[in-house]
Amino acid sequence: MDAGLKRELEQKVRSGERLSREDGIALYESDDLAWLGGLAHEVRTRKNGDVVHFNVNRHLNMTNVCTASCAYCSFQRKPGEKDAYTMRIEEAVRLAKAMENENLTELHIVNGLHPNLPWRYYPRSLSELKKALPNVSLKAFTATEIHHFETISGMSASDILDELIEAGLESLTGGGAEIFDWEVRQHIVDHRTHWEDWSRIHRLAHEKGLKTPSTMLYGHIEEPRHRVDHVLRLRELQDETGGFQVFIPLRYQHDFVDMQDGKVRNKLQARTKMATGAEALKTFAVSRLLFDNVPHVKVFWVMHGVQTAQLALQHGADDMDGSVVEYKITHDADNYGTPNKLGREDLLELIRDAGFRPVERNTRYEIIREYPGPDADRRESPQPMRV
Repeated sequence: MDAGLKRELEQKVRSGERLSREDGIALYESDDLAWLGGLAHEVRTRKNGDVVHFNVNRHLNMTNVCTASCAYCSFQRKPGEKDAYTMRIEEAVRLAKAMENENLTELHIVNGLHPNLPWRYYPRSLSELKKALPNVSLKAFTATEIHHFETISGMSASDILDELIEAGLESLTGGGAEIFDWEVRQHIVDHRTHWEDWSRIHRLAHEKGLKTPSTMLYGHIEEPRHRVDHVLRLRELQDETGGFQVFIPLRYQHDFVDMQDGKVRNKLQARTKMATGAEALKTFAVSRLLFDNVPHVKVFWVMHGVQTAQLALQHGADDMDGSVVEYKITHDADNYGTPNKLGREDLLELIRDAGFRPVERNTRYEIIREYPGPDADRRESPQPMRV
């Protein structure tokens, strides 16, 4: 990138001018990661100061049985496969109840698109989980699942959301987004929920007062221009509804574990390599610079590794996902060293070690507790790390 374009982009960012599609593509073409990270760090600091948000959550996947066979997914199983499972509601409640003593504030629920479970299973599950854990927020279901519920129930998404909210739903999850551009999407997604329905369902959720996350699966067969297009679609929807609280870039994972049973469910890995740490940091930085109307950018440490997650906090991210114990959707695919669990104290240490002040939040980004920042004798105020 020539010096003139750099100065122009810096001026746009510092004056608060919205970046264009062409600007986003130019940022991805830059090989100056330190400059990109510094610019994104300016924006995250302007929005969130020296804070890194986190929450204490657990993930619950009640079934891995799924009608779809998405090319990137190692989680799904077909009915009758040896390790296919579906929990009875009582079993899900028992597992959730066992987490109660860990002071969690959020239960994150995502499932496969089960072909035979009745619609009533889902609101009843939320209702029983809420009874068991009344002080825990239920963040449940992707837009893809809501679309599936329309099919199996014959109800509209609006009525479905009303019933789920009554049962205790406080937020949808951000999944099912992957990459919206059809040029890529047709090769990676094996279900019928695409941009039109994904955006319709999140728009409805926002109209009903829910705040939701948004996501992007990157680092597979897409190109930077597809990432830019993805963010700009979300940015336009955010202009309309204001309902997205956070944007979460998710790094695509190769399938290592499932190869042990002789089945490679991840059909993309023969065609692509996983994103490098530098590419991940660039994706966080460019996303933060483009997505000017969303308050938070989250790094999901399970999909990036702990060290890259810490660096992402210096490249635009201000939220580190919570103290996950088991995240089957990724850990059924990866094998490169992410831990199964980080507790509250682990997260506090990681955030401080990266030079930031930890703040515990709930699902709606309301502050639960603020913690002391890093030891001033160990590190000066946070600045972007040069990579």
